[in-house]
Amino acid sequence: MPETVLQPALEAPEKSRLSPRSILLWAVVALLGAVAWGVLALARGERISAVWLVVAALGSYAIAYRFYSRFLARRVLEPDDRRATPAERLEDGVDFHPTDKRVLLGHHFAAIAGAGPLVGPVLAAQMGYLPGTLWIVAGVIFAGAVQDMVVLFLSMRRDGTSLGQMARDEIGRAGGAAALVAVFAIMIILLGVLALVVVNALAHSPWGTFSVAMTIPIALFMGFWLHRIRPGRVVETSFIGVALLLLAIVGGSWVQNSSLASAFTLSPTTLVFCLVGYGFVASVLPVWMLLAPRDYLSTFMKIGTIALLAVGVVVAAPVLRADAVSDFATSGAGPVFAGSLFPFLFITIACGALSGFHALVSSGTTPKLIRKESQVRLIGYGAMLMESFVAIMALIAAATLEPGLYYAMNAPAGLLGTTVESASHAVAGLGFTITPDQLTQAAQAVEEQSLIARSGGAPTLAVGMSEIFSGVFGGTAMKAFWYHFAIMFEALFILTTVDAGTRVGRFMLQDMLGNVWKPVGRVNWKPGIWLCSGLVVAAWGYFLHSGATDPLGGINQLFPLFGIANQLLAAIALTVCTTVLVKSGKLRWAWVTGVPLAWVVAITFTAGWQKIFSADPRVGFFAQRARYADGIDAGRVLAPARTPADMHTVVTNSTVDGVLIALFLLLVAIVIVNAGIVCVRAVRAPGRLPATEAPYVESRLDVPERAGEGLVGVRP
Repeated sequence: MPETVLQPALEAPEKSRLSPRSILLWAVVALLGAVAWGVLALARGERISAVWLVVAALGSYAIAYRFYSRFLARRVLEPDDRRATPAERLEDGVDFHPTDKRVLLGHHFAAIAGAGPLVGPVLAAQMGYLPGTLWIVAGVIFAGAVQDMVVLFLSMRRDGTSLGQMARDEIGRAGGAAALVAVFAIMIILLGVLALVVVNALAHSPWGTFSVAMTIPIALFMGFWLHRIRPGRVVETSFIGVALLLLAIVGGSWVQNSSLASAFTLSPTTLVFCLVGYGFVASVLPVWMLLAPRDYLSTFMKIGTIALLAVGVVVAAPVLRADAVSDFATSGAGPVFAGSLFPFLFITIACGALSGFHALVSSGTTPKLIRKESQVRLIGYGAMLMESFVAIMALIAAATLEPGLYYAMNAPAGLLGTTVESASHAVAGLGFTITPDQLTQAAQAVEEQSLIARSGGAPTLAVGMSEIFSGVFGGTAMKAFWYHFAIMFEALFILTTVDAGTRVGRFMLQDMLGNVWKPVGRVNWKPGIWLCSGLVVAAWGYFLHSGATDPLGGINQLFPLFGIANQLLAAIALTVCTTVLVKSGKLRWAWVTGVPLAWVVAITFTAGWQKIFSADPRVGFFAQRARYADGIDAGRVLAPARTPADMHTVVTNSTVDGVLIALFLLLVAIVIVNAGIVCVRAVRAPGRLPATEAPYVESRLDVPERAGEGLVGVRP
């Protein structure tokens, strides 16, 4: 290769030195972050402003992206912009397509940012704001963003191969088969749970249903405008799309109060069929036509709302009313969810800190769309930092509520009862105070009949957001508007994960079946695309439909597995990453993914052990089974069951959940043990083990990007 081409890459380290101005800037950022963390850590008993939490998080994110992600790119991964990516080499106009990094960042962020960063931190506020904040910030910097970035890079180097198939190729048939089964089964559970959250948010909500539905034709318009009418005009397309999105949001408010409301007031069952149909269409259409522009469009809504919330926090400066560390963190007897801080805080807060689902997206749609290798830093690490900030804002929204209202909304109905008087009495028993009149007024302020036992996190986040927004924009009279806006926002937030996840599931199933019959494994074979897409939506659609029609059935049966299953996916992803680094001769950098792997294995296997063997029926599945079986023998009906038949359903659910979690733990253990054997063999081998990377092909797209960042490597 000519020396003139190599020169920018060789000189990159010299150009990357910090100037005195940059040193001063980063010193100020570090100082502000340190002061904010100091205030959060040293506060004892007094109320502090939520602004300190925002400053601490943003300062940490800025330093992590500037320095740690750069270290990962330059030293560990070594991307090369002269190497053609799968999007360029395998472009087919359906799944592989070189995509503008701004659009791809929006797609990737929208695909990974589902219910987790909104709901998990709200539920974890039960343990106080400080443990959740520490895990969200430290977890994303050293684990979550690292996983996303490394998996994206490894999949990109392997023609966009799915996580399960990478495990099979890198670890071997036994560990790979275990990984394929575990990853696919867990993914179906995750998609079903996410879809159920969307159904619950949009059911009987004409505003939300209309606004979310309008994003589909808007996205189709953007796709054709950007790729057929005005190719490459990203900024122009963005302005048009955002303007139409704002009209859809305003129009949804108008529809809700018009004669058209009945047309967009859909039952849960109807929404299930709509979601299944949309999931199939989004999976089979060319990615540039619907999925990527819709996710990009949704990102404006997501980031805009969270940025607006951050402005509201800075302007209104609400105080954190939750304790820094609550008594429930150590007792494990919290009303929102049972279990001690370790390990259940780290299971409850997944997205925003570390989420295995992200590895599916990073080895699904995104590696097939990335234009240049250096963009893995922005898209993999940067998008995860963005999602982590969403989680911080959700935690703030929950922690700024009065604790009495928080527990009245999130404690189970069996504890709270059905009236404001019984709920007030139950909350008092937890050590907090809220009067029946205050509960009534809180519901009336957001135009809800009741806020009692609105568990799941989403309504609590909506109330918290309405409190902050109304304090800056419109006052008390606007609380109802902001509450319903937040509900619609949450549904839009989560739906983008369902459609991208379905496409990822199709890729994964094609990879799996391709091991048996090669044509199915070809991502451009239309019958394989339609067959696998249909099977994936049928799988999660079945559980979703059962859950929407039976409060104890379908996906509701599997919902308790969500947190642990998601983190077990992260364990598989980090195992694959660590194995590949060792096999590639980068043993000295294996700690980058090895340390997060050790941590996630510790929390998931501890949580799994407790879920199987704990004698506390609020924690252990089999202890819960025994309690309800004894109740059946005694002729009693225990909440949440309402009939003797429900009692038998709970017994079945507990048994199934206990068996499944044991099976998942066994499969992940097989993956880890097999990976360990491969790593030992790689260290002892005189040379490198056979690589599974795609052959090097010179890129013909653009010129090497920003050599000064040191991201343009030299081909070995």
